[in-house]
Amino acid sequence: MTDVAPEAAVAGSRLPALIALAQEPSSESRRALLRELTDHFFGSTTRTTNEDALYGSVLSDLAADMEVAVRRELSARFAVRSDAPRALIRRLANDEADIAGEVLRVSTVLTEEDLLGVVRAKGQDHLRAVSGRADVSEALSDVIVQRGDDVTLGTLLRNDGARLSRSASEAAVERAKANPDLHAATVERSSLPPDLLNEMYFVVEARLRQHILEQNAAMDPVLLENALAAGRTRIATDDGALPADYAAAHDYVDELRAAGQLSPTMLARFLRSGSRTSFLIALAQLADVDFHTARQIVERGEIDALAVICKAADLDRALFLTFTVVILNKDADAMGKAHGYGRLYADLTRDQALRTVRFWRMRRGVQAA
Repeated sequence: MTDVAPEAAVAGSRLPALIALAQEPSSESRRALLRELTDHFFGSTTRTTNEDALYGSVLSDLAADMEVAVRRELSARFAVRSDAPRALIRRLANDEADIAGEVLRVSTVLTEEDLLGVVRAKGQDHLRAVSGRADVSEALSDVIVQRGDDVTLGTLLRNDGARLSRSASEAAVERAKANPDLHAATVERSSLPPDLLNEMYFVVEARLRQHILEQNAAMDPVLLENALAAGRTRIATDDGALPADYAAAHDYVDELRAAGQLSPTMLARFLRSGSRTSFLIALAQLADVDFHTARQIVERGEIDALAVICKAADLDRALFLTFTVVILNKDADAMGKAHGYGRLYADLTRDQALRTVRFWRMRRGVQAA
């Protein structure tokens, strides 16, 4: 296609005269010109490539000299236009956050490289605007997770249109564990890998734990196996020192097992007599989880997690309640709370428990290896 001179391309229109006025040094005149040129852009139904280039160049240059209110108005008007001049949109996207926000959130004119340039160089307000776009690529999310603060990360996690790589998801979960403000955004994220979802179980509130259980129960078996495989590659086995009596207690529990005497009732005896390490070893073996997971559940009084383990081990409700009362023995309302946990135990299905415990069992498998 033969290039057409700008003057010929726009002959018979008002555009050449408006461009000539762009040389006017008066701020008031340039403001009036910017408005008229903008109106002229929105009023034209067809434009040549050369005209688009002229619009972009002149509008961008004019906008650079205008006050914040004028640039904000330009951002609001051009952000939603798929035919907006790219030069103008790029300038607005790199302007101060109050002006750039709308363009960064919705403009389809910005390319991946344009957006990467912004998130690599600008501050949190710019990153949050990009995090809220209808479509956020993995490359953009990687930079946002790396550079964004927790408020920005929350915006990204709540956006189902944001795609996160495996490494970005792992980094986000590690940060979310330490910040309760990120718990719901992380657990309720529809595309969070299931093994990472289950890593959140021990740090979130009861409502979100129930959500995790429900997600596990609804998971396709193939997806469950893939998630378990992915999780095994990232489990840390250094979970802290074992108690001083671990070796002796382990040998004793093994003797009981060999003699066929390691019954659920024996676990209750361990707990009542203060043989905490023996109880934890036996519980871990019965539920087929690692010792550190069992210890964390008991020492923190994680009774709903204890319900998951006991249900997976197919222990009866009365035994679970015995464990609960003993673990909560310092609580003045231990019996009342145990009654409530009894209802929780009755409502929990064994399938839900088994699927959830499979994620916890990954630690045992890795430690054995």
